[in-house]
Amino acid sequence: MFYIHCPYCGELREEEEFHPKGQAHIARPADPAACTDEEWGDYLFFRDNPRGIHHELWVHAVGCRKFFNITRHTVSYEILETYKMGEQPSFTAEHPQGNSTEAASRQAQVAQQAGVHV
Repeated sequence: MFYIHCPYCGELREEEEFHPKGQAHIARPADPAACTDEEWGDYLFFRDNPRGIHHELWVHAVGCRKFFNITRHTVSYEILETYKMGEQPSFTAEHPQGNSTEAASRQAQVAQQAGVHV
């Protein structure tokens, strides 16, 4: 079992309180009526499945019931960060160590709440 930090509640909770909802940051077509059947099918059904860093949509089902994003490494299953809807990730495939001090700040906050010294 692992623990997930809810960016809305501000708490580190057991994974059983959360449910994954798929890939994050999927842009809806600007004009769905102008999409071909193939383009619409791609939007609805096809998702990335990378080996490495992946951004996922989750919901805190037993807590605040809000949706948020997680950056997770699919090989190690390590959660690199959690962030609110509308925010951009600090960790990407291009910047696996994080691209700003914001990432370090988020990790320190989560570690502090878990009682771990960084």
